Amino acid sequence: MDLSALRAALEMPFMALGDTHKMMTLEYDRLGLTEPPLQPEEEGRSKAQRAKALWKSLRDDELKYLAAQLLADGTLTAGQRNTIEDILWADIPVASIPKRVRREIAADLVLEDLTTVARDRFDAMLERLWDLGPTELFGEIFSESPRFGAPTLRQQIRQHVHRNPGDWTGEEFFDKLGAIDASDRRFNLFLEALVSHHVVPKEPVQRATVEVINRHLRGERLELREIASKDGYPVFEVMSIIDGPQSKPKNIIFASTAKPDLRLVNALDNQLELMNEDDVLVYDEPIPRHGLRWSDLQSWWQRNHPEQDDDQAKRQLYNRLLRCLPENSSPQENLFKLYYEIHRESVYNLPALLPEIWLYWDPKTAKQRGPDALLKFRMDFLLLLPDRRIVLEVDGANHYTDSAGRPSPQEYAKNAKADRIMKLSGYDVFRFGGAELCEVQRAEIELTAFFRELFAKYEVTTEP
Repeated sequence: MDLSALRAALEMPFMALGDTHKMMTLEYDRLGLTEPPLQPEEEGRSKAQRAKALWKSLRDDELKYLAAQLLADGTLTAGQRNTIEDILWADIPVASIPKRVRREIAADLVLEDLTTVARDRFDAMLERLWDLGPTELFGEIFSESPRFGAPTLRQQIRQHVHRNPGDWTGEEFFDKLGAIDASDRRFNLFLEALVSHHVVPKEPVQRATVEVINRHLRGERLELREIASKDGYPVFEVMSIIDGPQSKPKNIIFASTAKPDLRLVNALDNQLELMNEDDVLVYDEPIPRHGLRWSDLQSWWQRNHPEQDDDQAKRQLYNRLLRCLPENSSPQENLFKLYYEIHRESVYNLPALLPEIWLYWDPKTAKQRGPDALLKFRMDFLLLLPDRRIVLEVDGANHYTDSAGRPSPQEYAKNAKADRIMKLSGYDVFRFGGAELCEVQRAEIELTAFFRELFAKYEVTTEP
């Protein structure tokens, strides 16, 4: 993140906080900011001196918090908001859509389909993402009069998109918004908003628009992919289609101490019921855009255990996950414990390390199913990143020996085949030999280096 750019973007809105001494004090207290003490040569400070002294005292590590607070207030101008958001978003991995493709998408879109269903919702979406000009003070009729100067983009959109459909092509509309040159994240959010039920509350229009956009995205190995359902409408997100999974998980069955006892209680709605809830956990909420972090997992746990406060939930969830690990498997236990010990407080915003994940499920045993049995029912550990599923496997002697402990080419071949299947299904698999993780001190050295390189490769940060 460019902290110097963030500091420059925040200075003007910060200096405008409060127009009296009393209001400045209230604003600073609300933001949790402490003014530096008066210097011996100072008898007091004017409002401008107070603001300047506090601004100069702000450390770089306080800027992001301040930015988040000011964005949440909703008091920034659209231009200030967008500048600050783009700086904060700069470190977030996101699919890049070239300008040529943006223009092709714009040229193919039919604006009337998007604006006639729910004009107010469409306009509200534009206000959230783009700078449409100063807020009007005197109403639409007066503000559009030439005596008040050139019309704002907001007024032009009313004139050329809503009142006179066809005045602007889609490409002209994108140009006016600044969408062609916008940051990747802002443009992706714009595409997702254009096909959101919040903007277009008609599913056929949603899906038709998605198909128009995807015709151009697929050439870049991207697509608007249906990832969830909300209020009965599909939810779409821009995602890569290179080597990655073709959908986000619908359920995560994990932390199992026994085989899940599942039954299909509504075949038409694909509704599953878990009969042994004490032995298995099921994460059944939509996976966020950033993947599944410990903070998400803990929040889910608390929603299911409302009697627990933050500290209790953190301990109970951690202990529940630890308890599911196989007995007498110190390598797996060391990997799990050290992941959280190595990263300490920062783990809250890192991907949650999920143990004992069920990849397949079959009501019959492998012996009953015979040659058609599925291989590798469970994964040792899973990390869910944006567009990526990272599998960590700890290979003990059972991966290459038979039940008598003798080297077995058949067992090795079976595990190698299961590994290929996972990779072809879009999982990135990383294997550890059990001997690497048996001794805690050596394991900590290995894992510290591994996770540092893994997170660098996949651009994982601790940014909330």
